[in-house]
Amino acid sequence: MAQIITKTLLTAAAFLPAALGACQWASLRQMTDTYIESQTFGELDPSLLPAGVIYKENDKVVDIKTGLLSKSLKVDYAHTIIDQTECASFTKLVVADAKNPYVIGTQIFYNDTVDGLLTTDVVDVIVTSTENTHFDAAQVLSHVEAEDWSSLGRDNQDTRDILKAVADGYLDLWSDSSKISSVPFARGCSRLEGSRFIADSCTAGLGLPEPGTSRGNTNRRYVIDESVGAVSVFSDFGSLDNAPASHEFRIVGGNLYYVHQIVAAKS
Repeated sequence: MAQIITKTLLTAAAFLPAALGACQWASLRQMTDTYIESQTFGELDPSLLPAGVIYKENDKVVDIKTGLLSKSLKVDYAHTIIDQTECASFTKLVVADAKNPYVIGTQIFYNDTVDGLLTTDVVDVIVTSTENTHFDAAQVLSHVEAEDWSSLGRDNQDTRDILKAVADGYLDLWSDSSKISSVPFARGCSRLEGSRFIADSCTAGLGLPEPGTSRGNTNRRYVIDESVGAVSVFSDFGSLDNAPASHEFRIVGGNLYYVHQIVAAKS
């Protein structure tokens, strides 16, 4: 089995956000690692199967026991961010196996019990493979492995409000493209749309609708990790017939450096 490359984004107490949320980082990380292991081996851990758990794939509720999680995948890359405030995580998995390739984004929301134990509430998966637009898992792998998602010291962390505002500002461009000058793109900002990589420009070829034409990204769900300046947003992508979409942003010093897009739109 190929080695799983797991991006552990928070490794020292010095990098923790100043105000901790209701859920402990170590517990969230452990639960998320359990999800990754379950997907790797195709064996559902009991922690993913509490009564009432909601499991969705590409916005459709399916049986977790027969969905993608029941399928063993050769995971080549796993990247996770942790949201202590919302008791949630986001994980991006890349499976570059030529015979069985996938790029997967998963938001998991947990309930925090009285005794501090976490139970899985919602597993929300956006999955793409060969039938989807701009899909090439090997290309995605080569780009994400070269990126820097290292932890930020407390003094360099943006607030949740700033991180969310930058992410929303980008996604709002599909509702009002005239606001593009208000998005704080960093010098050298890059986009990864499926496997389509646009280096050094987060504005070139965006394909925004004409001003006044609304094709908004609606039904947004957020996972925010201040410790790495990361925001995951799941939404319905209006410009692609409301296809299930995952956007992840890397924001440092209030400026946008990376945009990752996974959209389950048919090619």
